[in-house]
Amino acid sequence: MGIDFLPTAQPVARLIEELHKLPGIGPKSAQRLAYFLLRTSEEEARALAEAILAVKEKIIFCSICQNITETDPCPICQDKERDHTKICVVEEPLDILALERTRGYHGLYHVLHGVLSPMEGIGPEELRMKELLDRLQGGSIQEIILATNPNLEGEATAMYLHRLVAPLEIKVTRLARGLPFGSDLEYADEVTLTRALEGRQEI
Repeated sequence: MGIDFLPTAQPVARLIEELHKLPGIGPKSAQRLAYFLLRTSEEEARALAEAILAVKEKIIFCSICQNITETDPCPICQDKERDHTKICVVEEPLDILALERTRGYHGLYHVLHGVLSPMEGIGPEELRMKELLDRLQGGSIQEIILATNPNLEGEATAMYLHRLVAPLEIKVTRLARGLPFGSDLEYADEVTLTRALEGRQEI
């Protein structure tokens, strides 16, 4: 269903409509972005369009950790200097960037690509949980760090994963409460994340 805008040229209306689909972009913001793009040079507009296409054409999911990457396996999974006995489970690829900025964690990761949310119809089958369980079968993993966001959905997902992993007799820890409840990892500062990693506790 379209958005009601003042009469405008069809290409502009279509651009506004597409921008409005982006998360956090309301009708007014979509209009402002569209008219900003109208004022940019053709070269800048083309560079933006090409960057968007490149993401869709060249970015894949790592077959091991499910992170976004250009190569498979991703550089983190290939890094022999990292601790391959630990896996930090996060909700989204952006969370890996946040944790890597702390330089306080040197293990591997696993990206779920979401959290359990019955209200939105997101169950275990919609997340990359099976891929995580498959990684745990080899016996080399000694610790799983549950780094889902400290909100209701994140807590529910962490508890569900804990129940899945518990029979495998692998140590399961959760980030300490250095992270404020209701916040997202990607917005946390390095000091807070470092303390949360250092203070993680076994579940």
